[in-house]
Amino acid sequence: MSTPRILTAREFQLADGTRDWRVLGAGANAWFVTSSHRAGADVAARVLTTAPRGAVDIDVRERGVQVRIPYPDGGFTDEHFALAARISAAAQELGLMPDPSAVQDVQLTMDTLDQEAVMPFWQTALGYARSEDDLVDPQRRTPPIWFQDQDAPRPLRNRLHLDIARAQEIGAATVEAAPGLGARVAAHGYHATVTDAEGNEADLLPLEPGSDRWDAPGTEDWRLLFAAVAGYPTSSPEDAAALVTAVANLADAAGLPLGIDVRADLVVLGTAKDAWEMNDGYRALAARVQQVARAAGLVADPARPGFVQVVVDAVDIPAVRRFWVAALGYEPDPRAGVTDIVDPRGLGMPVVFQDLDATDTARRAQRNRLHVDVFLPDDQARARVDAALAAGGRVVRHPESPEWWTLADPEGNEVDLTFSVGREEAWQAASG
Repeated sequence: MSTPRILTAREFQLADGTRDWRVLGAGANAWFVTSSHRAGADVAARVLTTAPRGAVDIDVRERGVQVRIPYPDGGFTDEHFALAARISAAAQELGLMPDPSAVQDVQLTMDTLDQEAVMPFWQTALGYARSEDDLVDPQRRTPPIWFQDQDAPRPLRNRLHLDIARAQEIGAATVEAAPGLGARVAAHGYHATVTDAEGNEADLLPLEPGSDRWDAPGTEDWRLLFAAVAGYPTSSPEDAAALVTAVANLADAAGLPLGIDVRADLVVLGTAKDAWEMNDGYRALAARVQQVARAAGLVADPARPGFVQVVVDAVDIPAVRRFWVAALGYEPDPRAGVTDIVDPRGLGMPVVFQDLDATDTARRAQRNRLHVDVFLPDDQARARVDAALAAGGRVVRHPESPEWWTLADPEGNEVDLTFSVGREEAWQAASG
């Protein structure tokens, strides 16, 4: 058997048949614009019944569907290229237009003095799997965390922390286990602030029994984790396709946006953050979805879906928020008094801003141990950098010109804007 030809990110992206695709941090992504959930479900059904199981991640939204081919061990081959080309052809047959500018991957990076002192807590709190210096969501729905070495202690609190919401029993067990993982717990009833061995914080919630449930029969499969979510393991691609199609039809009939995320053996359904509180129609939709799923013999697993958001402490919230809208390509939450910014495609985690005491000068001066990385299409990165600079940012490092920029917002919180295409060629050139 011959050795498969390995394609660089650039070769994969420029090949005939894959012009819809952009190689990012976690794999090759394509976004196809739709007018309904059902149109995205039609793409999902074709992909699920023709692609090897687990070869793709599919995220169906009301106005689009994202398909990702995760980075395989060893790199992309002609087989992955052929899969991407088939998916693009299927979308074209269904009359869907690609929008390669819409895709991006977001990850988190934590600077540490002792990785082994902090990683066990974060792995437990997030329910992630370990991969060398990374912790990765097994479902690839929430951002991975990459741990890198820190040159000197930064003892004060970060101005960024995570909110982690999982099923109540999971959150409560994590809080109970935290001291044994080297973390400190400050309980606040509904949530607890847990601080790892180096001072990085996460708010874990919901912790009060029953606080993650609707008080209505027929919705027991769902958990209220900022978003309302339900996760259904599936035993075959055909089972997954049938559930996705049924749920898409229900969401369209209800006129309510719903996320439908398809992984190798799991379909996760979820509202946008807080949407279930703002529109009681979601409770009825959840009941109809549960009825359909159970009729198909599916059993929910509430332990697998989760929700993660980043919270930024800021003195001048409007100024800092403007920067992050531009850097992430997000949009402001339109609700009065709400500081959130959100991914307009409903794919990325929300970012929330809260007040920071202007007199806390030492904390404001310390560089955070946590920052955000955004992997962008190579043909979009320069424009995103320019937009972030125009929104009040500044370049603090540019270590790998021209494909990596470290920018800071007006108060010094950092984000790396980067792209993957061309790196293999640059490494090959550097190695002679």
